[in-house]
Amino acid sequence: MTREIHTLAGKEFKIGSTKQLGEVLFEDMGLPVLEKTPKGKAKVDERVLSQLAAQHPLPSKILAWRQLTKLKSTYLDALPKLVHPDTGRIHSSFRQAVAATGRISSSDPNLQNIPIRTEEGREIRRAFITEPGWKLVSADYSQVELRILAHFSQDPLMMQAFRDGTDIHTRTASEVFDTPIFAVSSEQRSRAKMVNYGLAYGLTSFGLAQRLGIERREADKLHRRYFERFPAVKAFQAKLVEDAREHQFAKTLLGRIRPLPHIQTRKWNDRKEAERLAINTPIQGTGADILKKAMLNLDRALADSQARMVLTVHDELVVEAPEDEVEAVAQIMRHEMEHAVELSVPLVVDIGIGDNWAEIH
Repeated sequence: MTREIHTLAGKEFKIGSTKQLGEVLFEDMGLPVLEKTPKGKAKVDERVLSQLAAQHPLPSKILAWRQLTKLKSTYLDALPKLVHPDTGRIHSSFRQAVAATGRISSSDPNLQNIPIRTEEGREIRRAFITEPGWKLVSADYSQVELRILAHFSQDPLMMQAFRDGTDIHTRTASEVFDTPIFAVSSEQRSRAKMVNYGLAYGLTSFGLAQRLGIERREADKLHRRYFERFPAVKAFQAKLVEDAREHQFAKTLLGRIRPLPHIQTRKWNDRKEAERLAINTPIQGTGADILKKAMLNLDRALADSQARMVLTVHDELVVEAPEDEVEAVAQIMRHEMEHAVELSVPLVVDIGIGDNWAEIH
């Protein structure tokens, strides 16, 4: 790829140098300067390169080169050095008092940011394998935070969708785009997914317009339409902010508290941030609590099994189990996770089984 980039540029240069890259793009090739830094230098960040890619093949090659370089330095070069000489395994440190949301975090190395969205990233996951005769079993909560929102808000439409087993993003798309549920397109569903997660966490029309890449007027319409169809969500969010102002903290379903000292400040930015946290902490924090409760219950349920919990990533637990125990372990994981707490709507987990980390998704 380096050779291809140099050929396209017509000369060799240090691709990782923003200064040299800027000279090639804007001086040698004459591409337009789209954005500048506060010091007046031409920007060559991801957004700029993505826009310039329409005018010349070099910027898209640079983006691909950056992605591969990051994968190589962050994972391929680093992870093998962290394999423990005695166990042949990578051992991460898991901490539960770092993330303000209450989620368990991972460090040294962080196993919660191993890529999954790109094919190259998935190849890295393929390197995480079981010992012979064992399998990895994954149990991942399905849309747990939206289910928590449905429970808290008691919104009839949202609760009905989860109780019926209807895909919530398809249902939302049907409501906000006024389209029969069977006629919802994949693009409408994708947009509705951003609307669901954005507006559930207090995203403004302006933020929604940016996220979807649409006009502000259209975002205003989606924003209004969403809360017309899910009015209990809006009322619930208003109540969260009101309660936070009174008590200066937000609280999860299981009673964990997050102080919000800036909720009454006159500083607009600090107050708005505190209001946003007042809305999303009960949802994200409850999701974290549910997963921790599930981990405790699962640990007890697997006491007589050889299976062992090896990883947690956000809403997912991964267990390593002997092949002859896999089906039983999968059923135990499903039961313990789906019954960690009782909500107004069912908790659902998706199970994956494989010989390596890439296969279980």
